[in-house]
Amino acid sequence: MTFQGWFLILLFVGILLALTKPAGLWLHALYEGRRTPLHVVLGPVERGFYKVSGVDPTQEQGWRRYAVHMLLFNVALLILTYAVLRLQGVLPGNPQGLAGLSPDLAFNTAISFTTNTNWQSYGGESTMSNLSQMLGLTIHNFLSAATGISLAFALFRGFARREAKAIGNFWADVTRVTLYLLLPICVVYTIFLIASGVPQTIAGAVDVNTLEGVRQSILLGPVASQEAIKMLGTNGGGFFNANSAHPFENPTALTNLVQMLSIFLIGFGLTWTFGKAVGNTRQGWAILSAMVILFLAGVTVTYWQEAAGNPILHQLGVAGGNMEGKEVRFGIAASALFSVVTTAASCGAVNSMHDSFTPLGGMIPLFNMQLGEVVIGGVGAGIYGFLLFAILAVFVAGLMVGRTPEYVGKKIEAREVKLAVLAIAVLPLVILGFTSLSSVLPQGLAGPLNKGPHGFSEILYAFTSAVGNNGSAFAGLTANTPYYNGLLGLAMWFGRFFVIVPMLAIAGGLAAKKHTPESAGSFPTTGGLWIGLLVGIVLILGGLTFLPSLALGPIADHLAMIRGQLF
Repeated sequence: MTFQGWFLILLFVGILLALTKPAGLWLHALYEGRRTPLHVVLGPVERGFYKVSGVDPTQEQGWRRYAVHMLLFNVALLILTYAVLRLQGVLPGNPQGLAGLSPDLAFNTAISFTTNTNWQSYGGESTMSNLSQMLGLTIHNFLSAATGISLAFALFRGFARREAKAIGNFWADVTRVTLYLLLPICVVYTIFLIASGVPQTIAGAVDVNTLEGVRQSILLGPVASQEAIKMLGTNGGGFFNANSAHPFENPTALTNLVQMLSIFLIGFGLTWTFGKAVGNTRQGWAILSAMVILFLAGVTVTYWQEAAGNPILHQLGVAGGNMEGKEVRFGIAASALFSVVTTAASCGAVNSMHDSFTPLGGMIPLFNMQLGEVVIGGVGAGIYGFLLFAILAVFVAGLMVGRTPEYVGKKIEAREVKLAVLAIAVLPLVILGFTSLSSVLPQGLAGPLNKGPHGFSEILYAFTSAVGNNGSAFAGLTANTPYYNGLLGLAMWFGRFFVIVPMLAIAGGLAAKKHTPESAGSFPTTGGLWIGLLVGIVLILGGLTFLPSLALGPIADHLAMIRGQLF
């Protein structure tokens, strides 16, 4: 590890902390439906949408109606994307003449982008036409991200409102987030990427002569615009198969830093928005503190292991850290940081190959996802997932002080605890169930490139990434088969919507409750004790649930490595 590496990590966190309140203020304005400076230009667009669609933004919805509209919206988008991908070969905007996707791959991809997972069982530049990238996929990058933020707003209203029957209007929330947050930032972001050397064209490719005199076709496309929302919306799906390791997606150290910052920006801001919504910004800072502690712990372990390198290679006289699977222009520190950022958020973009990390270095991205993608989390999904853990933590705290648990003025009763447990239990049930199945069936065992613990890690990582709606992968797994496309598609759907519905039920129940003022017997939820309890609950639930599977995979792989064993 080097001073420059730690400086980059601390600079990254420092910039984000400085941006937390400004981002939170803007998000809070959208949460309340207040005017912003952009309303002068975009207000007529918003009103025009409501008029054409017949939506009354002032008519609020109860949690059931909010959930139904959200589900129908996402199902409609899924069907649209499936049709675009299947018909790609006969649709325009296909300069390379690529054929339509197979039924199982189109099914997997449509669910992947609908759920904000962006798992890719294909190589982007060799599979997707420009139209499929722009219409079938990028539209989801905006709307799945806007859906996540809207759902976070709904839960905030559940905590903030008193004896209310409604938690907002889904259509108004999605429209405002898309128009006044995601689109404006992405316009500026796209211009920055173009200026940095990222292509933005509808051309298919350009032919060049290499220095060796070989004629080569270099693929192009509307990369910059997709890259911007890919990062800001924690989507992660790469235009190119190499994702953000490709120089056309991430050409410089500056673009690499900006991409990492954009992955976390909205997640940081939403913690402040939550505190503002419930009338105590210290609540938001407490949640962010717990998230940052978990994040820094993960970065420390990953950077330490990657900088230490592989002892087997050291014995052969190859000194230094582990540069396998990493781009020289980024190096070990920036690659390790990116891997933890992208899996702490549910982004899944990669600037290095996690399959090539040291066993414990690769375990941290895996463990980040197994914690429920709540360390910072995806846009919206991270904060509402973390609040589910907060409900369990305050329940435990209530048992400690011997009274009904309370959180930000709302009593947490049996209904909220049961729903929170139901939502949190989805991840281990699906991850471990599908991993076990794939570890014994011939169709599952045909996927891993490696044998032994590392091959098991490839399977475990795939289902963890799918259920956690992350999308990154241990790239050694061959996933473009009917078996994996189908099972991973189901895992992505369960991981997104089987968490959302119980969460909305909690929001509806909390909104209907009275406000309970803090008393001498209340457990404090803003200090160091509370932050420690939050960190402990997240780690214990993740650790106790997944430790056996980690022992079979990356931990066993690490022990084999230090013994000098090769598989």
